[in-house]
This record gives sequence, C-alpha cells and structure tokens, in this order.
Amino acid sequence: MPNVLERLERFVMSELKFCQGPKCHTYNTQDRIKGPKGNKTNQTRRRSSFYYGDDNFCSIACYNDWFREFGNQAIDHFGRTTQAKILTEQNGWVKRYDYRSYRQGEEDRYYSYNHITEEQRPLTQEQYDDNNYTLNER
Repeated sequence: MPNVLERLERFVMSELKFCQGPKCHTYNTQDRIKGPKGNKTNQTRRRSSFYYGDDNFCSIACYNDWFREFGNQAIDHFGRTTQAKILTEQNGWVKRYDYRSYRQGEEDRYYSYNHITEEQRPLTQEQYDDNNYTLNER
C-alpha cells in the first residue's frame, strides 16, 4: 500500500502538464536540465500552470515558436478572416466593470458599453459573469 507521500507525488505529477512549445527543450535553463549526474538532458518544462497562450506555454518564446510552426495550419483549420469585420451599433457592446467604485465604498458596478454610441447599460454581476450574455445582435 502506497504511503501518503507516494500518493501525493502521484497526484501532483498527474496535475502537471507540459509546455506546448515545439522547441521548449532546446532552451538552456536550469529548470529544463533533468536526469542523473553524468546523464543530464534538456527536457520540456512541466508545471501545474503556465502564463502564456491560455495556460499552454511557459514563455513568450515557446508561444511564438508554436505559432511560427503551427499558426497558419490553425488559422486555416478554424477559419481565416477574408474580409474586414465592421463594428456597428448592433455589435459594439462589451461588458465592463468599474473597479473604482469599490475604492469609493460603493457597490461594484457592472455595465455594458457600446463603442459606437458610448451608451452604458447596467448589468447584474450574474449577467457580467455569464459568458453567453450579450447585448450584441447575432
């Protein structure tokens, strides 16, 4: 039966993920060097979280390497923009949060803002947090 330390180690290792940079292992940094003395190798970084590319890349260099290698394929696969997108009154709404109201002792202020008309409409926190809620016409 595995002891607590072994179970914890297995849990932590299962939560770690690899940087998706295709050349991550080629960059010389101390945390990439792994293995026993006399048999050291550079390896792709493995961490519980990353800072770039929606938590998939350990550095901007790795993010850029991935895009240089796979970016055109990804855009072609998911859809390349072939004509200008136009911002209108109907699709110009974005959600905003007034963080200054908190500093002034007021309640949090959530609202929708239209970039074209500069109109503001109040939102509840639930509407603000709902990724599907929008005032944009579809």
